[in-house]
Amino acid sequence: MQLRPKKTPLNKKLNMTSPEQLIRPEILNMPAYPVASAQDLIKLDIMENPYELPEETQFELGQHLSRLALNRYPVAGNYPLRLKMRTALQIPQELELMLGNGSDELIHLIIQACAREGTCVMAPVPSFVMYAMSAQLNRLPFVGVPLQTDFSIDMPAMLSALKQHKPSVLFLAYPNNPTGNLWPEDQIAQLIKASPGLVVIDEAYQPFAETSWLPHLLEAPNVVLIRTLSKLGLAGIRLGYLIGSPQWLKHLDKVRPPFNINVLTQATAEFMMDRLALLDWQAAILREQRIILFKALSHLPGVIPFESHSNFILVRVPNAVAWFEGLKTRGILVKNVSNMHPTLLANCLRLTVGTPEQTALLIYALQELAR
Repeated sequence: MQLRPKKTPLNKKLNMTSPEQLIRPEILNMPAYPVASAQDLIKLDIMENPYELPEETQFELGQHLSRLALNRYPVAGNYPLRLKMRTALQIPQELELMLGNGSDELIHLIIQACAREGTCVMAPVPSFVMYAMSAQLNRLPFVGVPLQTDFSIDMPAMLSALKQHKPSVLFLAYPNNPTGNLWPEDQIAQLIKASPGLVVIDEAYQPFAETSWLPHLLEAPNVVLIRTLSKLGLAGIRLGYLIGSPQWLKHLDKVRPPFNINVLTQATAEFMMDRLALLDWQAAILREQRIILFKALSHLPGVIPFESHSNFILVRVPNAVAWFEGLKTRGILVKNVSNMHPTLLANCLRLTVGTPEQTALLIYALQELAR
């Protein structure tokens, strides 16, 4: 007769420990990055390009992707794509290019590479939340220097903080998220000069700002520039890129996983590098819609829109929670950012710029709420 083993609870049999016993306390206590469900809603919450590719372009892309060898690893180092991007994006030969799984990964890799004991990460606040989150994940303190009430940089406070804390990495979003404003070039130059470490200029919204720090990059070897294809219309492929001097990127590249850009992303990006004019045309439409939306917001009682150089507009309303829910019940999802900074962003919503039809619906809904 065959004996059956006694059933033992798995945690007793293996003497398993709980997540609370092994995971770092600061990670247990930190919230996950929130992504709201947009099912059956007009999605105006996370700054995506609302336009899909034309049907003919979709078909051509499908044909292009169907020929990929999905059984093989991606090309290590992404060399063919990097060469194509260098030409299409007019990146000077003196600068190096590194690719990431979205700009989020690049932010994380930069902090990971510079995570020396006794240093910190710094940025004006409010700004992109991943700066602070990535610092925490890499066990570095994050020092946020508050902006002024008009979202301009508090230069005396920033210069004092740079001198006191000596950050290994300073992040400057250009334009800034979630405020949408573009800080003056002379202030950026002054902060670069005063910074004892690496300065990262984040140009995620460059297609809508129509300006860039790229022409100045050769003048400052301690500066690198981050961009992404997400806001330009390719958020789904998750491709960010880092531009900087070879002396920096040869070391930053050491912490990059060898196959971080999958073959579908590589092939799609190569395909779209020949079609940047289409994406630039869509960005131009969104810049026009931003003007229309800003003018409409300026005429609403109790509403204060802030000038934007991005594909979104920050707006202060009488009650952010009520207006957020009011828009949602009308089928429109936006972002309530009032909890990102209880003082500077009090009662603020962030509205992504959409198509002309979406803009009209958003304006009508906001007019109803303002009555």
